[in-house]
Amino acid sequence: MDEHKIKELAASRAPFYEPGLEDLLREVQDTGRLSFTTDMSAAQGNSVHFVCVGTPQKKGENAADLTYVDAAISALLPFLSPGDVVVGKSTVPVGTAARLAGLVENKEPTAHLVWNPEFLREGHAVSDTLEPDRFVYGVSDGSEDHPAVSILDEVYAAPLSSGTPRLVTDHPTAELVKTAANSFLATKISFINAMAELCEAAGADVTSLADAIGMDDRIGRKFLNAGIGFGGGCLPKDIRAFMARAGELGADQALTFLREVDAINMRRRGRVVELTRDLCDGSLLGKRITVLGAAFKPESDDVRDSPALSIAAQLQLQGAVVSVTDPKAIENARRRFPELHYEPNTESSVQRADAILLLTEWNEYRGLDPYELSRHVTSPRILDGRNVLDAAKWRAAGWIYRGLGRP
Repeated sequence: MDEHKIKELAASRAPFYEPGLEDLLREVQDTGRLSFTTDMSAAQGNSVHFVCVGTPQKKGENAADLTYVDAAISALLPFLSPGDVVVGKSTVPVGTAARLAGLVENKEPTAHLVWNPEFLREGHAVSDTLEPDRFVYGVSDGSEDHPAVSILDEVYAAPLSSGTPRLVTDHPTAELVKTAANSFLATKISFINAMAELCEAAGADVTSLADAIGMDDRIGRKFLNAGIGFGGGCLPKDIRAFMARAGELGADQALTFLREVDAINMRRRGRVVELTRDLCDGSLLGKRITVLGAAFKPESDDVRDSPALSIAAQLQLQGAVVSVTDPKAIENARRRFPELHYEPNTESSVQRADAILLLTEWNEYRGLDPYELSRHVTSPRILDGRNVLDAAKWRAAGWIYRGLGRP
């Protein structure tokens, strides 16, 4: 629907930062097999139609906003032909696919709707597309014999031939896969952040704790990294929409634990503000604070529900003079929080800083030289919000180092 984005894509320019995407756009467009348009009639004569639009959180509610999914399906209906397959990729509340399947079949009785959730990680989306870890096909009868299964197998022939596993389910199960997976990951992250709070009270080290419990193959070490919490356009809104839908189905008690998962996550932001105040001798008023990172994660320019930006804004509200830098996300951050001050590079952002906060673990921040950096700051104090720096190295260089859940 966005003419500007379509023109950018047609020129092989991605409208957002994702490693490897522009190279892939150029490579495929050179074959003549990829084109972009805002004209929905381009769907005419094609046999497979992917619906990949967003499902943001409704304003003032936890539930997902299905406006864009419904609009895409409605716009597609007039151009469906017999035997067409409509493939839903969007993350939707359970029950959506059955409703949309009814719309598709009312318009074209021999067309099929498949729910095929996506599992792309921002920053790794190209490799996750070309080398996925699994496929899930949700079809109306949950059967391998459903005619849409063989059609999708043809679409995904290359990764399937390389051994990517595939699971055929019914519509509700396929819809639940993405939100259940995201809820599990969110729970794991909030669990280790809760342990970080306990470690701070007990004088223990959450990083060593995570290493120890991560050696249990029932638990695993991935996503057991204490820090400032999760953000972005998926995990926060997906767990809230999951809770909202469970309530609509009368199963809200099954997901009450997710309220605490969400609360722990949001509490991390306030905790970082408290630790920064402690780091600055008990007062933020007039202190120059540099925030390294605006995106919610490295290798992305996505600032939706970014913990780093939320913390920066809270620090400024409490009287600090805040400077934010990020390799890719400054323009998006400026649109979201125009009241903050932004610097284009690390060296300019840290000048005369009273404290530095590493809040997005870009490689360039992980690799900072504490000896070189100390030449630019007023006070060598750093809060490692992602626990990715070598504490001993920074302390040896004369820095007051503070991690989360670490002595």
